[in-house]
Amino acid sequence: MAANLFSWPLPVSSSDEQAMWRVRTEDDPQAFAQLVGRWQRPIQNLCARMTGDPHRGEDLAQETFARLFSRRRSYEPRGRFSTFLWRMALNLCYDELRKRKRRDEHSIEDHWNDDGFELETDEPGPDHSLVRQEQAEAVRQALLELADPYRAVVVLRHYEGLKFREIAEVLGIPEGTVKSRMAEGLSQLGRRLHPLVSDLPAPRPHTHERLLI
Repeated sequence: MAANLFSWPLPVSSSDEQAMWRVRTEDDPQAFAQLVGRWQRPIQNLCARMTGDPHRGEDLAQETFARLFSRRRSYEPRGRFSTFLWRMALNLCYDELRKRKRRDEHSIEDHWNDDGFELETDEPGPDHSLVRQEQAEAVRQALLELADPYRAVVVLRHYEGLKFREIAEVLGIPEGTVKSRMAEGLSQLGRRLHPLVSDLPAPRPHTHERLLI
């Protein structure tokens, strides 16, 4: 009976954990492909936003899944798979950023395309699209100027939709610290974005967080 346990369908909320357990215990390629298919885009977006380079984000996402498979034996079924994966991807992003600092690369070239931060919208005309593009560019630059701890919280909370409790689990810090970093990160973004967007022709959103488009 126990041998067939992981062949039975489980609720959606536990499907990632079940798939990762099969990867860990059976080296199941189908289960691993399922995880990659489900998580590749979110992890790629995270890495792109943390590093400021969508092309490098693709590379880091691939490295994340390569590391996930190579370290599959260290996965603990007691924890959430998503926490395990987010943390692994963030560690690779931190490694990348440390390498840049050692090379004295203090500027990040702008290689963004439609797969960057832009959300799919049905804009009424080219003028509106241009305004949105200018606003998104201002936000991207401001986000990249945040210190890594603040940027990680803002990206995980705003772009990836994690709850404060989940972010605390990923980063291994108290939930109160997550909230304080979020508040400080948004405050810094607001100060940076005010002069950047004040001259744009479209009216500005009512809150700083809404500017993260």
